[in-house]
Amino acid sequence: MAKQCQNYGQRVQNSVFECLVDPVQFAQLKKNLEQIIEPEEDSLRFYFLGKNWKNRVEHIGAKPTYDPEGVLTI
Repeated sequence: MAKQCQNYGQRVQNSVFECLVDPVQFAQLKKNLEQIIEPEEDSLRFYFLGKNWKNRVEHIGAKPTYDPEGVLTI
């Protein structure tokens, strides 16, 4: 998975990559990663920066999506 991400951007942390891609490149990257991911074990998130970012987070795989403005239960 890391090799695929490095083809489109740079590693900024162990499991975090920053990629500047156009819509066609994003579709190809996403397709490649979806073919590799183990959805029961792995968690893959795409964060689209800019205005209205909250509605622009995609999640694939394990673990629920985190909502920082959601309800906090302790």
